Amino acid sequence: MSIRINIDGALLEPDQASIPVFDRGFLYGDSVYEVVRTYRAIPFALDRHLARLQRSAAELALSLPEPAWLETQIGRTLAAAANPESYIRLIVTRGSGPLTLDPTRATEPRTVVLVQPFEPFPEWMYERGIRVTIPQQRRQARAAGQTIAKTGNYLSSVLALGTARRRGFDDALLLDERGRVAEATSANVFVSRAGSLCTPTLETGPLMGVTRGLILEIAEAQGIAVSECELGPGDLAAADELMLTSTLREVLPVVAVDDRVIGLGRPGPMAKNLLAWFRQRALQMISAGR
Repeated sequence: MSIRINIDGALLEPDQASIPVFDRGFLYGDSVYEVVRTYRAIPFALDRHLARLQRSAAELALSLPEPAWLETQIGRTLAAAANPESYIRLIVTRGSGPLTLDPTRATEPRTVVLVQPFEPFPEWMYERGIRVTIPQQRRQARAAGQTIAKTGNYLSSVLALGTARRRGFDDALLLDERGRVAEATSANVFVSRAGSLCTPTLETGPLMGVTRGLILEIAEAQGIAVSECELGPGDLAAADELMLTSTLREVLPVVAVDDRVIGLGRPGPMAKNLLAWFRQRALQMISAGR
């Protein structure tokens, strides 16, 4: 198993890979990115990730290479790494330019593909569930019609996760300015109540996760009532189950928020079923070439 880096089409060993200090992704977080994982060594839901990358880039007025070229570079980098399963991070920065905030001064975007062995979350997290906290950091709510871009600026999540770890928790939930639950540091939030499923509305500022979208599709196919809703901390405490979803986590149960136990304090049937259905759907999509 190995790590391989691809910068603008050049395959490199990790100790050979570098970008200029004047790259705007480094200086200002002026970049977009996606995280993709493989199942059976095949990138999962890559078309959905590339579509979201395009939406993020459009929000930043950042030019992207053609999707076919990006797919080719991902394939080349995966082949060079030759891992059984891989974590893929695709980054496009605005490129290098002079020290100015003016984005028009950089004209050649830079593309980085990072591939390393995929390390799943520990099995105990799925068996026992995790504990999360709500720190002071807030997630900015979205304006009407605004797309939340997945950019290189993740400082609020970095600070929130740092707070969580210092308090002895596994992750953190971020609220918007009105005190509504938006998302976790790098995952979407789902609540189960009386057999139905709801997730925070996009207006509160969460990223429109690829896994989030798939879970909504899967739940509807299973006849589960699903909706977008507004959730406050009190709603979490009253929930039967609480879950986080993301590319790397899939469906991860949460059993406590700060000092409040969720449901019976252990992973429930909704989380277990959604995880099993999601993994089944992932393998079906991979087998169908999607």
